[in-house]
Amino acid sequence: CTCDSDKSITKTDGPATCEKDECSTDPCGAGQTCADPNPSPASLKDFTCTCDKDMSVQATGAAATCEVDECSMNPCGTGQSCKDPNQSYASQHDFVCTCDSDKSITKTDGPATCEKDECSTDPCGAGQTCADPNPSPASLKDFTCTCDKDMSVQATGAAATCEVDECSMNPCGTGQSCKDPNQSYASQHDFVCTCDSDKSITKTDGPATCEKDECSTDPCGAGQTCADPNPSPASLKDFTCTCDK
Repeated sequence: CTCDSDKSITKTDGPATCEKDECSTDPCGAGQTCADPNPSPASLKDFTCTCDKDMSVQATGAAATCEVDECSMNPCGTGQSCKDPNQSYASQHDFVCTCDSDKSITKTDGPATCEKDECSTDPCGAGQTCADPNPSPASLKDFTCTCDKDMSVQATGAAATCEVDECSMNPCGTGQSCKDPNQSYASQHDFVCTCDSDKSITKTDGPATCEKDECSTDPCGAGQTCADPNPSPASLKDFTCTCDK
């Protein structure tokens, strides 16, 4: 007698023992349990495959469909995207986490390290101090900018308004006008003083020299001597004329 299921199994003078456990060849694969209720050649393809993770999912005569998306439980956390390239029990721990803030930062089988100090790019600029209390992708735009000149002035998530008009303290003095073209801490000492008496006379970062001797135009005329005791724009019409005779 020769078994139909396996021609190498024979017996003389009686039936051969042809039983064969179909699970012996691992037809279900990883992540599944195989059971052959009747390992006889008369009953083939009756083995069952049951998913280890979900025993309610099974199939008869073939591997069960036990796919599982490892990203479904949000293993990467906030601020990261998750991708499971092979959603099967045979391929576990292969999900990939990618930082939303920097797509080049990834990690397999766990959250990536996406921490980023938002102050590293100097978002506040000159004249301000930046502080990032929580450098994580879950907490963006929480950095603070504080004005160096006035620490009570600050802003969150953007540069503070630290403008200062250098002309406010009247650095040019009397007889001159002051103009500050760029009222920021990043641009100091750029105010311009212009003489009221002569608009062509200017100076940056300090009072212009606007002195003018009123006697230079000979206001007294012939036969008189002119003297200007204080040739400054703050003291006009103070020259004296003295008769020579």
